[in-house]
Amino acid sequence: MKTNDVILQSVTKVVVFIILTLAIYLFFSGHNAPGGGFVAGLALASSFVLMLLAFDIETVKKGIPVNFRILGAVGAMLVLIDGIGAVVFGKPFLTQGFMAIKIPFFGPIEISTVTFFETGVALTVVGVVITIILSISEDV
Repeated sequence: MKTNDVILQSVTKVVVFIILTLAIYLFFSGHNAPGGGFVAGLALASSFVLMLLAFDIETVKKGIPVNFRILGAVGAMLVLIDGIGAVVFGKPFLTQGFMAIKIPFFGPIEISTVTFFETGVALTVVGVVITIILSISEDV
């Protein structure tokens, strides 16, 4: 029997936006404060889990056509490529590098390889957590 969860679905649309905003904040604050790729990945995964609870799994898969296994693998490859990039330049594995570039209207901005590493971690966490949740839901 299908239930009508209009209130849950309406609230989910607002809360998911808030969670995604929090995840972006946690991702970018991770360089100088607690947070980063892992915590942002968990926050992103929690927004997907909330959508899976509020809507049907097929509806979410149709709206977000992402293979989360591939997403996790892409994240792991990004972490690996970031680590090997340091070795290519004669540094130890996963050594951080950064450079400052000047962007018009914003001024100088530092770009760091940690951002690519944290992106890979976030993608891996989202891919693994959602794959586990979907695997569990198929068994039920």
